[in-house]
Amino acid sequence: MLGWLCNLWQPALAKKTRPTLPIGTDSSQLRIGSSIRQSEAVQKALFPRRRHFSDIDKQQKSNTNRLQEQDLISKESDPHQYTAGYWLHRTQLQRQARSIDFNFSALCEKAVAVFPGAGSVVRYDKLEGGFNRAFIMHLDNDKKVVARIPFRVAGPRRLTTHSEVATISYIRSFTKIPVPKVLDWSDDDSNLTGTEYIIMEHVPGVQLAQKWPYMTPLQHLTCVEHLAEMVIEMVRLPFPAFGSLYFANAPIDYASRIEFAEGFCIGPHCGRTYWDRNASEARFYKERPPNQGPWADLEAYSAALIDVGFSRIPKADPTETRLPYRGSVQEHRRLLDHSRAILKALIKTPTIENLASPTLLHPDLHMRNLYVSDDDPTSITAIIDWQSTSIEPLFAYADYIPDYADNPLKDQPAMKKLLNRDDAEETPETREEEAARKRQENDVERCIKIFEVMMLGFVQKFHEARVMGDQPVLRFIRYCDGSWRDSAAALRQEMIELSGRWEELGLPGDCPYQPTEEELAEHAKQYEDFKEAERLRLGIRGLTGCDSDGWVAAEDWEA
Repeated sequence: MLGWLCNLWQPALAKKTRPTLPIGTDSSQLRIGSSIRQSEAVQKALFPRRRHFSDIDKQQKSNTNRLQEQDLISKESDPHQYTAGYWLHRTQLQRQARSIDFNFSALCEKAVAVFPGAGSVVRYDKLEGGFNRAFIMHLDNDKKVVARIPFRVAGPRRLTTHSEVATISYIRSFTKIPVPKVLDWSDDDSNLTGTEYIIMEHVPGVQLAQKWPYMTPLQHLTCVEHLAEMVIEMVRLPFPAFGSLYFANAPIDYASRIEFAEGFCIGPHCGRTYWDRNASEARFYKERPPNQGPWADLEAYSAALIDVGFSRIPKADPTETRLPYRGSVQEHRRLLDHSRAILKALIKTPTIENLASPTLLHPDLHMRNLYVSDDDPTSITAIIDWQSTSIEPLFAYADYIPDYADNPLKDQPAMKKLLNRDDAEETPETREEEAARKRQENDVERCIKIFEVMMLGFVQKFHEARVMGDQPVLRFIRYCDGSWRDSAAALRQEMIELSGRWEELGLPGDCPYQPTEEELAEHAKQYEDFKEAERLRLGIRGLTGCDSDGWVAAEDWEA
């Protein structure tokens, strides 16, 4: 049933620009079930099981209890193949990018080795997200561990895994935030398993997503208050530069590291934005070399955003037909040249300088990544999935909204109108539906208010960044790197809005971008096409239930 929609889905529309996506929808969230994901002395104490491969080999000799894969594996639970879902666009390419050729038996043996007294894995649950595959392994001594392996689209080889473990270590060392305990890990796929991996404890509790619908409004408020306290701890951590966290012995060269705390350093940014790791998006580095950090100041950081934008643009226009609002290669280059000049002006303003301190914040504090006590769901027992956590300017988190602030009922009237034919009779909202929607809206409003009050009281600059989060200045900075992916019309709209309000926003001088009357007239036509494409995309999502990247669960897919 869904096959006919594939040709309608444009990957460039599954984007971060424009505030049209429902909050909390992200391809990195789990597809099935849940993902579990200072000094040298501290590092060794927290992660005692990272050893040289020769040592591991000696300790993991074959024995009569060695796991036999054929006894555990079914088609659906095949540890090597991606089975959780399909994409409306380039599904074969996306699924192949998430297939991993590795030694599953060796991974199971490593999971057994972290628990003295365990002899084998008796069964496992396979869970898949957009960037990782996790196995909840049930051992023969009634213990459970989580083994997680990254897809190649997760980020740069070695660095992504190394940075996640280092980040967890740093958070455990310098905050009271509950994080999973790492039992064993390797960032080098030449080990016995043939893949990078992290083996962690199975954290106590259940996903907040499972509890939230059954909690009272008071419990919601208490839980959000506890989450806010953890966000405050993260925002208060000081850092000297922008990039990603690593251990001091990370596999990166000396020129690509900034030392700042005993046992840790800041190195290249692990985010996929800066690397050629996307299954359906090529990067072009012939004219400009990759600029992946770390960056010691805001000027270097902002220059990297423009370099990313250029790396997405091919040398020549594609041979396939592109709608005018998408923009030509020449137009994208022109817009990015203007963007560079705008950024140079913006980062020198006191407002931006005041909100640019290097800040580390978990990138995905949604309910699937929050574990709470089964008995008391207001008590957060662990925050999981620290992959791609990075150190950004504070203003980069201005639109950061956990999904407790999402009202799943808020778009119902609009979606009904969008999906109904013009000549069809619109179904009115029942009294019960209206009451449920208003209760939900009030609950969400209270949760947002308590979160913002705590940000204002304890991390005022973070609150200030959030207050101006949807203003043209911060929107432009957040979106200037993605014009080729998102369309020329999308970036041009941000630039036109910023230019038109430059003086009103108190920015010095004149905006470096001054569109002509002819350009404004042509843009008005193209932007209408862009908005119509957005409406089409939302309509497809409403019909199919797919994610923002066009992903559909396997059980909902019909060839």
